Amino acid sequence: MRKYMSKSKKKIESSRRGFIRNSVLGGLAALVGRSEAAENSVNALKVPSWSKELGAGVISNPYGKPSLFEKHVVRRFLPWMLPIRETSVSFSPIQEQHGIITPNGLFFERHHGGVPQIEPREHKLVIHGMVDKPLMLTVKELMRFPCVSRVHFIECAGNGILEQRSAQLNRLQFTHGMISSAEWTGVRLKVLLNEVGIHKDAKWLLAEGADAAGLARSFPMDKALDDAIVVFAQNGEMLRPEQGYPLRLVLPGWEGISNVKWLRRIEVGERPWEMREETATYTDLLPSGKARQFTFIQEAKSVITSPCPEHPVLYKGRQVIKGLAWSGEGKVVRVDVSFDGGKNWQQAKIVGPQFDKSLTRFEIDWHWNGKQALLQSRVVDETGYVQPSLKQLLSLRGTSYMYHNNSIQTWMVHPSGEVENVQVG
Repeated sequence: MRKYMSKSKKKIESSRRGFIRNSVLGGLAALVGRSEAAENSVNALKVPSWSKELGAGVISNPYGKPSLFEKHVVRRFLPWMLPIRETSVSFSPIQEQHGIITPNGLFFERHHGGVPQIEPREHKLVIHGMVDKPLMLTVKELMRFPCVSRVHFIECAGNGILEQRSAQLNRLQFTHGMISSAEWTGVRLKVLLNEVGIHKDAKWLLAEGADAAGLARSFPMDKALDDAIVVFAQNGEMLRPEQGYPLRLVLPGWEGISNVKWLRRIEVGERPWEMREETATYTDLLPSGKARQFTFIQEAKSVITSPCPEHPVLYKGRQVIKGLAWSGEGKVVRVDVSFDGGKNWQQAKIVGPQFDKSLTRFEIDWHWNGKQALLQSRVVDETGYVQPSLKQLLSLRGTSYMYHNNSIQTWMVHPSGEVENVQVG
């Protein structure tokens, strides 16, 4: 039998609800002890305008887009650094990255001849040279081979290139933004080499792209047979044009330029093609007058992403320092943080998943007293390598080197809460 509430009971119930509502609001105001706080509490409980009308329906945006309130989170470009965009770089907003995966639309770019628009049905990958059976594959044919999916970062060897001599750019995006991390899906190069059969004297490979620059890079057979991947997908979707659609090479942990995009051929040979002066390679001039060549591996590096120049400290008291660490040699095993410019260190907590040659998140609690502080982080990877200070790096390489700047980054927190890029030691 359905029961009905009498008018008197309805009145009592209404009064009871009103009492509870008023008690909650009154309690919130009492906690602060100000009429303004009470008014804010009342406003916070009001139903907002967007809850009073229907929102957009499904597939209003057939390919989803971020919220319009996140429109500031974009890749950025420095016109004075490399003024021609077709041969330049865009910086990923890593100060806004949550987790270890960079969204495809925010993955940094580095181009040498612009982004080609390639018809995938016409694109071919050729593997030839010192092999038994040269192979030519379409994208669809490649996808028939057994596939792997792995999370790895890609970092330009020039990440931090402007910061060797002095602090130049007061934005994390520009000091460290030539790095991104993704889940890559493709076919292990080892599988393809087994298919063609490599000669016993073959020691090196040349990967060449289909862009206007015809970018090509040599890499040793050991890497090809280890963890190299011919990739067709990134973060669950086909590669984007600026990331090498329809095929690219991924050499985990190695400098970005080695990860050849728009991959069209792989030639197997006895020695590096750079030694034949047919292609160039990055070199680092040392104080001795000699130059380092074939510096493939991106050494261990870390940076505090919050606070940073884009994210100042807003209030005194408890803070959570957050950051990212990585190493081209393998996994991150430890991150230390200093609040006084490297005089004292405390071990941070590694949070979230850890993968080989991937971005890794770290956090540490900090109670800020409102005074000036010098924030630093340093990473230790599984080989025991410790991220160096700028002074240590300069003592090894001098001031003429351009690439592989993996020195410790220092952020100065001013009493105002503003954060500045500085160099210490």
